[in-house]
Amino acid sequence: MLLGAVPLKAFSPMTMKVRDKSGRLGGLRETIRMKKGGVCKASLITDPESFQVGRLLGTYGFFNVTTYSGFTSSTFADEEDVPLFKTQDLGQGNVNIRLYQGRIIQGPFRGTSVIFKVYPGQRAGGPEADMMASNELSTHAFLQSKSRERCQNLLLLLGGFETQTGEQWLAFRDDGRYSAADYAKFASEKLARNQALEPQSFWNPFDRDQMIKRRRYFVTKILQGISGGLVYMHKHDRLHQSLGPASVVLNTTSEREAAYLIARLRDLAFSVDISYSSFEKGPGALSEGLWRRAITAGAFDPIEKRNFGIADDIYEAGLLFAYLAFIPFCEPGIMDSLSLQRLLESTFKLDLQAAREYCLADDRLLEAVKFLDLGDGAGWELLQAMLNTDYRKRPIAAAVQSHRFVRGAVL
Repeated sequence: MLLGAVPLKAFSPMTMKVRDKSGRLGGLRETIRMKKGGVCKASLITDPESFQVGRLLGTYGFFNVTTYSGFTSSTFADEEDVPLFKTQDLGQGNVNIRLYQGRIIQGPFRGTSVIFKVYPGQRAGGPEADMMASNELSTHAFLQSKSRERCQNLLLLLGGFETQTGEQWLAFRDDGRYSAADYAKFASEKLARNQALEPQSFWNPFDRDQMIKRRRYFVTKILQGISGGLVYMHKHDRLHQSLGPASVVLNTTSEREAAYLIARLRDLAFSVDISYSSFEKGPGALSEGLWRRAITAGAFDPIEKRNFGIADDIYEAGLLFAYLAFIPFCEPGIMDSLSLQRLLESTFKLDLQAAREYCLADDRLLEAVKFLDLGDGAGWELLQAMLNTDYRKRPIAAAVQSHRFVRGAVL
C-alpha cells in the first residue's frame, strides 16, 4: 500500500462526466466513441475501485489575462509571478488543480504508477473547471484513439472518474514528476554552485566544458520531444495552446541520462480543435480568445484561422525554446521567463539579431549566446523564424522538428 494512500471506496463509482457535442453531460465511455463502428481501442479505466490514491504532490492554478501586451496568450502561472505582469490585467482563475501520486490496483494494468490531476468541479471551480476537465479528457481520448501511431511525446491518459463532490480525477501514466521548468531550475542552481568553486580552482575547466556539452545535448533532446508532440497534435487537428516550461514532463532531469530522455507534452485543458468541421459549430468558450486574435491578424476564413492557430502554437513553442536556451545556461536570478519574453517582445520587437548583440555584451548570458550560435547561428535562425511577427511566415511543427538545430546536427 502506498504511503499515505487513501482507499477510493469513499468516492462515488460514477464515470467521469464530460460534455458531448450538444453540451449535455454524458459518460466517459460515450465520449471516446470517436471512430465509426465503435469505441476506440484505447479504452479508459473509469471504475474508481481500480485506483489507489497516494500523497499530494502539489497544487497549481492559472490566471485569466484580460488585456494583452505583445503576443501573450493565457498560460499557467505561479502566484509568485503575478507582480511581473506589469502591463496586463489579471484575474486569478477559480480552477486550482491538485496533483496526487497513485497506482492501479486491479485489472490488466495492475501495479502501474499514475499521477492524478484533480479538477475541483463546478462547486469550487465553476463551469470553467468542468469545461477544462472535459476538454483535456476528450482531447487525450481522441489523440489516443489513433492507436496505430501513438505518440511517445504526449502524456498518456489511463482513465478517470468523478467524486460525489463533483471533482474530476484524471489518471495519467507516471512518466515523470519533473517538468522542463524544474530541470531549468536545477541546471541553473548547479551552474551557480560550480561557479562558486572557480576562484579556488576546484572546478576543472575540462569538466566544465563536458558539463556544457551535456547540457546542450539535453536541451536539444527536450526540443525534439516538444516538436514531436506538436507535430502529432497538429497532424490530428489539435492545438496545444498552453505551452510553457511547466507543460513539458521529463522522465529524467539527469544530463548524464540524456540518451534515455523523453519529453512529453501535458496540460491539454486549453487544446483547440482545428478540423474544418469544427469551424461550422462556432468558437467554444475556451477558444474565443484565439479566434478573436486570428481575426485581428487578418485570418477570417477557416483555412486562414487554422493556419493562424498552428502559427500561434509555434510562437508559444518559440518562447519555450528561448527559455530553454537561456535559463539552464544562466545562474539563478539572471533571467526568468517573463523577463526574457519582455526582452524579446518589448525591448527588441522580436529582432533577434539585436537581442543577440545585447546578450553578447553581458558575460552572464554568454553561454546561452554560444549555444544559439552553434552551426553558424542555427539557433538564432530557428528562433527568429518561430517568433516571426507575421504568422504566415512561421514554420510548421514538422519543419521545426527537422531543423538542423533541433536534430542536434550542429552539436
